[in-house]
Amino acid sequence: MRPGDVEFEDFVRARGSALLRYGYVLTGNPDDAADLVQEALLRLSDTWRRVRNKDNPEAYVRTIMARQHISWWRRRRREHLTDDVPEGSYLDSHVSGELWNALRTLPRRQRAVLVLRYYEDLSDQEIAEILGVSRGTVRSQAFRALATLRVKPAVLERGRA
Repeated sequence: MRPGDVEFEDFVRARGSALLRYGYVLTGNPDDAADLVQEALLRLSDTWRRVRNKDNPEAYVRTIMARQHISWWRRRRREHLTDDVPEGSYLDSHVSGELWNALRTLPRRQRAVLVLRYYEDLSDQEIAEILGVSRGTVRSQAFRALATLRVKPAVLERGRA
């Protein structure tokens, strides 16, 4: 076993569940989230010697995950929505089931922008770099997503009456 292997395993043990939650927020599916984490950690293992000395290896992994997720949905070009209720273990205490249900209805890019902006607290420039789009695209996607979410409560309330 190489010396860096132990450090890598420690990193995975310490941050694996947080990365899985992040993957779930990005994908909306526990299986896709697990695949995303696995793919990102495989890529990280190849560059661990270089990355481990950086300030924040977790940020590096999250960037890999976001880019990989974007790559996947660019290839698929359609959403796979589900009526299944997500398992509680994948949800962070900051994300309620109602909020996730609303986010799940958004197109993938809009959902990714909102997750990166509000859940990860990234700037428009950082989001643009991660997603490989312009800052203007980030802003327009966020605007459209928020406009859609603002309309949903009114629609839901009318449906209950």
